Amino acid sequence: MHFESAVLEDEGNVLRLKGAECDLRFHGIWLRDNAQDAATRDPGNGQRLITLADLPEDCALADARIDSYKVHVTLAADGKQVEFDAAWLVRHGYDIPHDRMIGRLPEHAEVWDSGLSGSLPTGALIDLQSNRAALRDWLFALRRYGFAKVTGLRAEPGALFDVVDLFGYVRETNYGRHFEVRTEVNPVNLAYTGLGLQAHTDNPYRDPQPTVQVLACLENSAQGGENMVVDGFAAAQRLCDEDATGFALLTQYCARFSYTGSAGVALHSRRPMIELSPDGQLQALRFNARSAAPLVDVPFDKMAGYYAAYRRLSTIIDDPGMEVRFKLSPGEAFVVDNTRVLHARKGYSGAGTRWLQGCYADRDGILSTLAALEVEA
Repeated sequence: MHFESAVLEDEGNVLRLKGAECDLRFHGIWLRDNAQDAATRDPGNGQRLITLADLPEDCALADARIDSYKVHVTLAADGKQVEFDAAWLVRHGYDIPHDRMIGRLPEHAEVWDSGLSGSLPTGALIDLQSNRAALRDWLFALRRYGFAKVTGLRAEPGALFDVVDLFGYVRETNYGRHFEVRTEVNPVNLAYTGLGLQAHTDNPYRDPQPTVQVLACLENSAQGGENMVVDGFAAAQRLCDEDATGFALLTQYCARFSYTGSAGVALHSRRPMIELSPDGQLQALRFNARSAAPLVDVPFDKMAGYYAAYRRLSTIIDDPGMEVRFKLSPGEAFVVDNTRVLHARKGYSGAGTRWLQGCYADRDGILSTLAALEVEA
């Protein structure tokens, strides 16, 4: 990529670069702040060595020229010369139209419904541990769909940590470094019973909420107990298509969640049920009827509409056409992006056994590991 012309505009405060396929403008202060020289950025880790207070008050440019695939600029205030790769400027260009459609998906995400049942994203643990291309492809699918399965684990306690080791670190909570999912007498959480559970995101009462959950199967001979996953982003977009006003209510007002089921634990959070970025992109969905606290942040005249939208979202999530269902076998696990994908299980009987272990991790580990692997490719 190269530019054909470099022109200073607005008294040197703006640099305009034109090429065969692009026409981009950059502010002088942006160029100075993002200089790539060793005095501005650490050559080893790329971190910035200066603050805005170190920049001249006036970052107007005195000169700009193109040399092969490089762009050279000179600041008027102190004569500092800064060099940029043309391709780097194109990748970081901001003088372009931005998609601000409300409820749009994050980059790389793809919504799904029950049609995905026949092609679940799956990786064998031994391949993921030994083959970086296989790990990259599995993480890519996990980012794309928000969930993925792993096969070939040891059907032993603690085997789920082998999955987390693929991309990050366990996030310990009041439930411990991991938690058991099996029938208990006088359980502290409904997850530890044979009851069916509505599709939900985990721990919405935490701040910050765990962003990744891993569930691994050790035993599963009970009747029923199938796992289900639902794409929360697909459910949110469906609600937006059906009722844009109701969708807006669930994004504009905070729901509240709480958990006080263990001695010495009192967890509370206040967050929107559907969270958007400031420019309208879907960021997260929090849905967990078991942990919902009374709604007190919705104005009186909006409460009926809010509940109507809440009820409709619940109905969409419960629609069998939205769910992917599977039954884990011993030595299998699945990973969910807890900011997006809701998980559930069917009820199961007392006959036989069902024993899963779960733990939490952080989504940034997935994204960081994937980004590093994509650089290698």
